[in-house]
Amino acid sequence: MSYDDELEEIRRRKLLELRKQMEEEEKRKQMEAELEAKRQALLRGILTLKARERLSNLKLVKPELARAAEDLIIQLVQAGRLPTPVDDDQVKAILLELDRRTRRDFQIKFKRK
Repeated sequence: MSYDDELEEIRRRKLLELRKQMEEEEKRKQMEAELEAKRQALLRGILTLKARERLSNLKLVKPELARAAEDLIIQLVQAGRLPTPVDDDQVKAILLELDRRTRRDFQIKFKRK
């Protein structure tokens, strides 16, 4: 086998490997999109319009807090601990509780000499 043949074989293998990685990435993205679509459909079914608007607005500013709130709402509804439809006041209460849990209080102490 000549040097050119070996080089061509390496290129061919590398190209096949890259194609396989791209296909796997595409499948993963497709599965994530399907899961997100199902999640949003579930949320549309359990949230009032006003509550969905609040979470959508929050998602623009604090996407991780909005995601945590959505996850918590889904868990509470599925566990039967939160009646449906979930209204804006209930979403506010959940957001306040999540904010309280994640907020850290800092104290500044001065040492005097």
